[in-house]
Amino acid sequence: MQWLENEVAVVTGSGSGIGKAVVTRFVEEGAKVVAFDLSAQRLAGLKEEVGDGVAVVSGDVRSLEDNRRAVATAVSEFGKLTVFVGNAGIHDARRPLAELSDEELEKGYEEVLGVNVKGYLLGAKAAIPELMKTRGNMVFTLSTSSFYVSGGTLYVASKHAALGIVRQLANELAPTVRVNGVAPSGTATGLRAAPSLAAGAGGDDVFGAPRPQAGMGRNLLDVAVVPEDHAAAYVMLASSQSRIMTGEVIHTDAGRGVTSVLAPLSTT
Repeated sequence: MQWLENEVAVVTGSGSGIGKAVVTRFVEEGAKVVAFDLSAQRLAGLKEEVGDGVAVVSGDVRSLEDNRRAVATAVSEFGKLTVFVGNAGIHDARRPLAELSDEELEKGYEEVLGVNVKGYLLGAKAAIPELMKTRGNMVFTLSTSSFYVSGGTLYVASKHAALGIVRQLANELAPTVRVNGVAPSGTATGLRAAPSLAAGAGGDDVFGAPRPQAGMGRNLLDVAVVPEDHAAAYVMLASSQSRIMTGEVIHTDAGRGVTSVLAPLSTT
């Protein structure tokens, strides 16, 4: 039996990177998935690759209406919703607070926390009614930056907040809906920098291209981490195999979290 047979999931930020890897693995494990992403072009490519197990919704995670549309698509296309994966994210280009102009701080805050925090809250809000019906679960993408200082001030603040969302929702929604997280370390993805902050860091989109050597030399396993390395953790948390887990976080960081010194690097 496949791990996610009869499960129906919404995955945000699913057009590339970890989100795309999660969608692909969920379908392989028997789930039906609504892929929710800002880019219609990326979604079209994903749909072509994965096939009939996926329905796509183009929208903005900062919109409650768009989140509700993704949930409604799951119900209309596949009959229910059992898993919500909050994954869409944006980086702050590792910009220190003291170096941000007043305008960059204002706009950067809205962009980074808008996607990384508000997007998670709105997604959860939209999913709760259907997950309560199915005794489903939520899985959120966190980061090593949810626990340690790595990245810029806005990004670290947003990922610490995301950890709080996991822990608080686990309490609020118990015993009906489980809520957990996955905390990757630096990964070769196309994680994008907030538009208002990217130019000040020396490029239009500093983190826009996948970094094939992400994490090498800065984790205990000395491996270049790729999105597919994290997908199994999402599968396990979304499945009935983790039925007694809530408020927990799986660290898929190649051991980086137990090193004595955390060298600065790009996190997911």
